[in-house]
Amino acid sequence: QVQLVESGGGSVQPGGSLRLSCAASELMYSTYCLAWFRQAPGKEREGVALVIDDGTTDYADSVKGRFIISRDNAKNTLYLQMNNLQPNDTGMYYCAEGPGSITDIQRPGVSRRFSSWGRGTQVTVSS
Repeated sequence: QVQLVESGGGSVQPGGSLRLSCAASELMYSTYCLAWFRQAPGKEREGVALVIDDGTTDYADSVKGRFIISRDNAKNTLYLQMNNLQPNDTGMYYCAEGPGSITDIQRPGVSRRFSSWGRGTQVTVSS
């Protein structure tokens, strides 16, 4: 069973940066998609960014130009570099694995296509 463990969350002021990590015990799919989602209190979970096995990435419009998703295949680790953080970036951040056919992080219902999830790491942005 795939285990995903997120780390790197914390509290920062607006304009600050954080780097999230997600360590995977293994990957279920030979052609895979790894993604970051977030959920703010009282809101639905939303996709933030994804990377598929060929290196293709996709970002939510709200984070384009500020967040960078990357992976280290040798370490089976996914990263999310978050720059210029704003209060509306606050939430629980989750990593997830799904099949490599997922290419649009903003597609309605995309989260249902991911089969493995971490427990999340909290990001709080406030002054």
